[in-house]
Order: sequence, then structure tokens, then C-alpha cells
Amino acid sequence: MIDKELFRLIGKNKKYIFIAVFLQVIGLIANVGITASICWAIYLAINKAESLNYLYPAICAVVGIITRYAMTRLNGNIKDELGRNVKKDLREKTYDKIVKLGVRSTDGMSMAGLTQVSMEGVEQLDLYFTSYLPQFFFAMLAPIILFVICVWIDWRASLVLLACVPLIPVSIIAVSKYAKKIFAKYWGKYTSMGDKFLDSVQGLKELKIFKADEAQHGKMNESAEEFRKITMKVLVMQLASTTIMDLVAYGGAGAGIALSICGAAFWGLSPIYALFMSLVAVEFFLPLRAFGSAFHVAMNGASAGKKIISLLDTLDPVWGDEHVEDRTIALDNVTFSYDGKRDVLKGINMTFPEKGMTAIVGESGCGKSTVVNMLVGALRPQSGEVTIGGKSLESLSRENYYSHLAVVSYNTYIFNQTVRKNFTLANKTVTDEQIYSALEKVNLAEFIKENGGFDKVISEDANNVSGGQKQRLALAVNLVADKDIYVFDEATSNIDVESEAIIMKNIKALSTDKSVIVISHRLANVVPSDNIYYMENGEVKESGTHVSLMQNKKGYEKLFTTQKQLEEGYTI
Repeated sequence: MIDKELFRLIGKNKKYIFIAVFLQVIGLIANVGITASICWAIYLAINKAESLNYLYPAICAVVGIITRYAMTRLNGNIKDELGRNVKKDLREKTYDKIVKLGVRSTDGMSMAGLTQVSMEGVEQLDLYFTSYLPQFFFAMLAPIILFVICVWIDWRASLVLLACVPLIPVSIIAVSKYAKKIFAKYWGKYTSMGDKFLDSVQGLKELKIFKADEAQHGKMNESAEEFRKITMKVLVMQLASTTIMDLVAYGGAGAGIALSICGAAFWGLSPIYALFMSLVAVEFFLPLRAFGSAFHVAMNGASAGKKIISLLDTLDPVWGDEHVEDRTIALDNVTFSYDGKRDVLKGINMTFPEKGMTAIVGESGCGKSTVVNMLVGALRPQSGEVTIGGKSLESLSRENYYSHLAVVSYNTYIFNQTVRKNFTLANKTVTDEQIYSALEKVNLAEFIKENGGFDKVISEDANNVSGGQKQRLALAVNLVADKDIYVFDEATSNIDVESEAIIMKNIKALSTDKSVIVISHRLANVVPSDNIYYMENGEVKESGTHVSLMQNKKGYEKLFTTQKQLEEGYTI
């Protein structure tokens, strides 16, 4: 009934659950006191007591009402506090986990799914903690407390009421396995629909161009219909289980009332006591009935909670606490496979000196991007080692290593802020002169100057600039970061030839006192490199300068010559 893994997510907030249960118990006792006061007043009326005697049950009733009201308000405040703390802690844990994973992706979790789990999933889990757990403990205690109170009045009715109470948990357990499967499917369909919706919105331009929007619309309708069906199954299951719980609750209360009436008729029970037992009988079942209603909320929250736990339990990349001293990077006999079957990298040996420009080239799928992921720590080799200054990457402090590293790729993110703010993210003390100088190096200074200057706001996903301008801006931002190691992964893929030539000239200039690593499909960009690694099928086939590789007349020379012929043919 309680998932231990979910329960541990509460952490230090467990105390609020027990405080809430305590307040509910006090409220229950107050409610019983109110019922007793009513029965007392009726007893006095039957016996035609003096008016002054009615003051005592009235005082007891008022005290009970005030206590009940106070406990209800306090309980609401405690649950609200619990909810706020749990949501805050869970979102912090989720965010911290994503930060710890860093550039590594979360297995099996799409961006849409991650967003849904961290936002709505946390909301559903909040209901699990604030509604389900306190009600669970209270529902277990309430019948026992009522039995202790009532057994002295009529043990027969009390035993029957207590015996009927477990039938509600039994009915809940009976549907719990089915409910877990249903809610697991519900969340699966929900995140799947979110993925498709996000995919459709992001690719709307392409869908319109290829006139495939109608087909995609059909797929979205199918996904929505599947979600509707699973939602209806959830509602049907909830309605059926609620009906069963109502039958048990009201049937049990009816049995208790019947026995109380029989007690008054045949076993000498006072009619007032019989009335008290009849009024209290339903109290045996209301807490468990409320628990049954919270159970469905709990199943939804538990399904979301499992996904959050899956994210939180993802193994963190291994990092140490040593600092970078010598900036020479080396891949020593590195082998890597994504699926454990086919090696993407096979015994790779590469060295990237502290200063100079080193290039990695080869046809698509040869393993260049995997090497980049090794360099930034997103992936770790199955065998072999990545070292920086002779120290294993795993032994270094991630913060210290990243303080020396800059990565500029074809999809480097530009934030929805001003141009100046994007630069200050990379370097808090950057001056306007340094920003302008960096923009000049990427052939973007005039465009920024004529379009709002440094206060120009870059829209979400940089939609108010072209793809090439976005890429050049990302490059300029990284230039002001003044790092020791620069990795350019297809950093000029969307840039015009004129700007590309200017940028590559500045990248080469940067390599005079920095370690510059360039990955490029366009081999003309790597001609000035001090060393070039040519890869095929996950292996380094050749290495050397452009001149020496051309003289070898092997794979690099063939690829370079083919590209040059294609470019010249295109120009003609």
C-alpha cells in the first residue's frame, strides 16, 4: 500500500505527514465528542431535565466544534506546507540530477517526457504525499480508536464494525495491480502524445513544405484517441472501485446500526447508547472511504514518481577532485560501443597538444562525434582511457575541467536574452569592446550594430536570426570565454563561404596559444591544421599534416580530392 522508494523521496518532510495524522485523530475525537454531546442533550430532553443542565452538552459541543474546525484548518495548513516543501525538494532534486548528468543524456527520457515528469509529474506526486499518505495512516488508526471508544458501549456492534472495515482495503488491493498497469499505460500514452506534439510543432515548417501536415495531423489524432481510451479506462476503473467501496462502507455501517437497534430492543442496551452507536457507525468507514478515493490519485502519482525515481537513480558520470595542470589531451587505446555489440570506436589513439590546431575528419558515421563526446565527458570508454595531462578524465573535478573547456557545435544554444547577456553568461567581466571584437572575428559585428546593438533580444531558439548568424553568435560568445581548450564540432556548417573563411582564419590564430580541436566534414577548413586524424569505421587510418596526407594518396587524399571536385563542379 506504501511504496518505500516513493516514501524516501519525502526526506526530512516526513514529520509533516505524522503531524497531519495527529491533527486528524484529534479532529476525529472532537467529532465523536460532538456526537456524544448531541446524544447527551437528547437524553436530557427525554428525561425533561432542567434548562441549566443543557449548558454542559452545549459547552462540550461548542468545544468539539471549535476543536474540529481548528484541527481541519491546521491540517490544511500542514498539508499545504508539506506539498510546497515536497514540490520544491523534488524539483531541486530533479534539476540537480540533470545538472549532475551534465552533457550526458537521460536514458529513455525525451525532452517532452522530461518536462512532463518534472512539472506535472511532481504535481501528481505532491497529491500522493499530501492526500494519500496522511489518509493511509489515519485510515488505519481511526477504526481502532473508534473501537476502543465504542467497545465499552456495545461490544457486538463494535466487533462487527471493526470486522467490516478491512473489506475496503481488501477491495483496494484487489484492483491495485490492475490500477498500476492502467496508470503506467496512462503515463506512457501521455508522454508519448507530448513527444509527438512537440515533434509536430518543432517540425511544422517542414511538414508544410512537404505537404505532410495532414498525415501528421492524423497521427496526432490517433495518439489523442489512444490517450482518450486509456483515460476512459482509468475513469471506469475508478468508478467501479468507488462503487465497491461505497457498498462495503454503507453496508458495514448498516450492519452496525442494525446490531445497535437489536441491542436496544433485545439485549438491554440504552436507546441513547444505541443512538450514539448508530451515529458513530459511519465514522468507522469514512476514513477508509476517503483513503479509497485518494488511492486513485496515489496510483497516478506513483506512476509519475517511478519515472522521477528512474531519473534520480540514473548513475552519475564519474568525476574526481583533481585539477587540470598540463592541458595535453590523449585518447589511449579507446574502445566504445553504444549497444555492447558493435564497436563505434576501435582502439583509438589520439593526442591533442596544449597549443596548436588538431582536426578529426572522415565520412559520416566514422566516429568523430563519439570522440567529441569522449573529450567532454558525456561518454566513457568501455576500454582504454581519456587523459588530460596524464591524469585520467575520471579523476578530474568536472567543474575544474569545464573551466578550461569550450565546445562550439552546429546546435550550440543561444539563450532568450539580450546579446550582451549571452556574452556575460560566458564571461561576467566582459566589456563592450571585447564583445565587439569577438563579433568582428565571426563577421557579425555590423549585423548586430544595425539591428539593435548589444541590447538586441535573441528570441526563443534564436528564431529572429538566421541559422548561420546564430552559429556565429555562439562562436563569438565562446571566444570571449577565454578557455584553454576549444572544441569546434561542425561549428561552421551553416555559414556562408566568406564568413567561414574569416572564422577559420581566427580559429587558426586562436591555436597559437590554445588547444584547438576541429571536427569538420568540409576538409578545406582543416588544411591549416598542425595535425589531422582521418577516421574510417571507428578507426584512425591516417594522421599527419594536410601535405603529408595528400602525399600518402590514401583515404584522406581521395576524400579531399572528391570534395574539391564536387565544390568546383558546383561553382561552375
